[in-house]
Amino acid sequence: PAPGTGGDGVPEEDGKQPLSEEERKDQTKRMMELIAQKQREREEREKRETIEREKQRRKQGQELSLIRQRLQEEEMKKLAEQRRREKMEEKLAKQRVREKIERDKAERAKKFGAGSGTQGSAEPAAAPVVPSSPSQEPPTKREYDQCRIQVRLLDGTSLTQTFKAKEQLAAVRLYVELNRKDGEEPFSLLTTFPRRVFTEEDMEKPLQELGLVPSAVLIVAKKCNS
Repeated sequence: PAPGTGGDGVPEEDGKQPLSEEERKDQTKRMMELIAQKQREREEREKRETIEREKQRRKQGQELSLIRQRLQEEEMKKLAEQRRREKMEEKLAKQRVREKIERDKAERAKKFGAGSGTQGSAEPAAAPVVPSSPSQEPPTKREYDQCRIQVRLLDGTSLTQTFKAKEQLAAVRLYVELNRKDGEEPFSLLTTFPRRVFTEEDMEKPLQELGLVPSAVLIVAKKCNS
């Protein structure tokens, strides 16, 4: 070979000897091993990320189940309290009817007893004075501790639930998210009369403060992206 050239006639660069066939194979092998190692590392990383996402999904599912269970327990308590209150109101109503019947009997007895000896008298018999019972006292302004909320969904169906007056509006939103069947897109809650769209700040306020007691109708509307 001519001076300054390699054995295959290729000029040498900076005194470096060209790689032999065995050296090129060895270099290619190392590169392939490096690529394979990088791929294994990427697969391991993706596997770990998949496992972590699954853990998060299961954790969120468990939390959602606990929330659902708590809502069901609270609903059962509310229904039991409502039945107890209805029975008490029914008992008081029956008592008021019985008291009125007794008063009417007493008034008729006095009227007919006095009329038999003083027929033709222009002066009517004085009405008997009946002691007032607690049920006849002037009604006071009632403080409601519960409210009944009806929520109209996007598909025209509605959900109805009873909440405590001091519960936050966020409890209503959560109840809708767990029970709606008209989709999963974000939504806002509003009233029509008067029209009011509730904000995130309103979600922290009690239903009583928002004027939704003792009952109200809320409308579900698609949330506009700002």
